[in-house]
Amino acid sequence: MHHYKKEQPVEPRWNKTVRTATMVDCGDSPVLFSVENGLGRITLNRPARLNAFNTTMAEEWSRVAQEATARSDVTAVLIQATGNAFCAGGDVLAMAETMRSGAELRNLASTINVGVLALINAPIPVIAAAQGTTAGGGLGILLATDYAVVATNSKLGALYGKIGLTPDLSVSAHLARAVGERRALQLVLKDRLLSAQEALDWGLVAEVVAPEDVNDRASSIASAWIAGATGAYGQAKRLVRQSAGSSIFDQLDEEARTIGAAFDTREAAALIGAFAARSLRVRSHQSDASRPNRPY
Repeated sequence: MHHYKKEQPVEPRWNKTVRTATMVDCGDSPVLFSVENGLGRITLNRPARLNAFNTTMAEEWSRVAQEATARSDVTAVLIQATGNAFCAGGDVLAMAETMRSGAELRNLASTINVGVLALINAPIPVIAAAQGTTAGGGLGILLATDYAVVATNSKLGALYGKIGLTPDLSVSAHLARAVGERRALQLVLKDRLLSAQEALDWGLVAEVVAPEDVNDRASSIASAWIAGATGAYGQAKRLVRQSAGSSIFDQLDEEARTIGAAFDTREAAALIGAFAARSLRVRSHQSDASRPNRPY
């Protein structure tokens, strides 16, 4: 069972008047990271291997994911990939060539899981922009995000059975919650690949767009989060994520606590004030329009 953090600050994590542009990693790294205007952009960068994880990439992924979700100048994270695939999971060729025991594969999965948990527990929203193949542990990475935009050429599935392995990187934890237990079993027992449209119909992804638009669309959504109620979005994500492990009584208490804490933030005060001002203007306009014209 994943342990979700229940006590998170509700205040926005950065001053929206500050704009930063920071490239953290160079282009030959297997995982790239940049920060600009509050958006932390993580790029999986092993296109020749369909962005599949080997040990080096796993270590870099965990480091970057932890940094992206901990930085005070990042209020949304976007995960994208170079090449023709989002992520094919573990690098099977590297496994065959270098691994001598299951303990080594367990260590690889555990390393990647550090980054997966960073995304799940982050008090900020995380979006995926995926194209081409998303399979195996790559599906787990996508499921660990909060919103997924995929290209029309996407194919998504588990495919563990083809190589005699079992789900990892949160697939067994999140797939059934996303699509239901029966459909989850279809994916893990039949090695079925879903088309982008099927994934949308099943509720596995949120949007399907043209391949050339997938990164721009995901960036636009993330930018809207950053420009809006960033603290509230993060807390809403936390409440939904932790609900599976909470009783209805505990969840109701936590909802009440969180909405009260949100009300006390500067973010909510500004947004509620703006909403009230707009409502008063509308009511005033309607009142003026309803008055009969009286002759003098």
